[in-house]
Amino acid sequence: MKAVHFGAGNIGRGFVGLLLHQGGYELVFSDVAAPLVDAINGVSSYTVHEVGEGGRDTVVTGFRAINSAEHPDEVVDEIAVANVVTTAVGPTILKFVAPHIVAGLALRDPSSPPLQIMACENAINATDLLRDEILALAADAWDGLASRAVFANTAVDRIVPAQPEGSGVDVTVEPFYEWAIERPPFGDDPPRIPGAHFVDDLGPYIERKLFTVNTGHATTAYFGAQAGIDTIAAALADDDIAAHVAAALAETSALLAAKHGLDPADLADYRATILGRFRNAALPDTVWRVGRQPLRKLSRHERFVGPAAEAAERGLSVDALVAAMGALLAFDDQEDPQSVDLQRMLREQDAATFTATATGLEPGHPLFAKVVAVVEDRQAEIGV
Repeated sequence: MKAVHFGAGNIGRGFVGLLLHQGGYELVFSDVAAPLVDAINGVSSYTVHEVGEGGRDTVVTGFRAINSAEHPDEVVDEIAVANVVTTAVGPTILKFVAPHIVAGLALRDPSSPPLQIMACENAINATDLLRDEILALAADAWDGLASRAVFANTAVDRIVPAQPEGSGVDVTVEPFYEWAIERPPFGDDPPRIPGAHFVDDLGPYIERKLFTVNTGHATTAYFGAQAGIDTIAAALADDDIAAHVAAALAETSALLAAKHGLDPADLADYRATILGRFRNAALPDTVWRVGRQPLRKLSRHERFVGPAAEAAERGLSVDALVAAMGALLAFDDQEDPQSVDLQRMLREQDAATFTATATGLEPGHPLFAKVVAVVEDRQAEIGV
């Protein structure tokens, strides 16, 4: 069995690639970062180090890497004979992955089992996004290619922080992970991935993860940065920050219960588990890493506006989520291009224009005025 994985970074090696290796797949990484590709090809194994309670080391073997920018035909040839294709590249990069998959499907033996395609991204229904890109490229030929692939959405969760200096291609991760995968697209032949679990309805799993883990992580980062605290674990040790995070997650849990019928007690247990993970002092995770790309995190269907908009539409409380957006607006990291753009936009645009542009909310939406108010507060702080 063979798996082609796009994105040989820390998530790719320390989570998705690890589980594929444990499933017995020959692992082919595809990436555009030449030094990383060379480093991977320069070793015969790497180690995934789990740090914190229950952590262990796992050695990964049976892999190689291809530079898809320099050798796209090699990637296409691998896809043509692979069993599984996965990604961990970021939702905005999926459009660059799609041409390789289309070309690989065209070369695929029609009698082979369908290629099992899963985008493992921090986004709702990321595989659907990838499939849309593939369909757009292959529209005229899709009738002949459709039987050669199946697409399944996934929900993935594992904290993989910035890596220690000199770690090479080894990866440090937390012990906890979750990989939930849609069952129906695979019929009777799901991929063999130990540790993954297959579910009939992925929607609640995706939103529970995104609106708890991602929302909570980012909330911790932004309030931590505002307080001048460097690490996620240290930020949550601050009682005021912990209270802000707990309040935001109480609001997202209320939405999840109302929307999906999830049990409030189970959600409370889940929140406790997530916050315990964030407090793992063995993870060298900084508020600056977690807080980067604030404009993306403020967009319409992401971890703040996404749940807050739905909660506001239902008449549920959103005050804590809006306060977290206010902390995001104060995120000022000159090394992060989106942070620089955020602060520039706040200085150049009036509050209503900024809110509409950055969040995608319409002025008549019940959340709009609340966000405008925190934007105005931030602009007053910076003298706009």
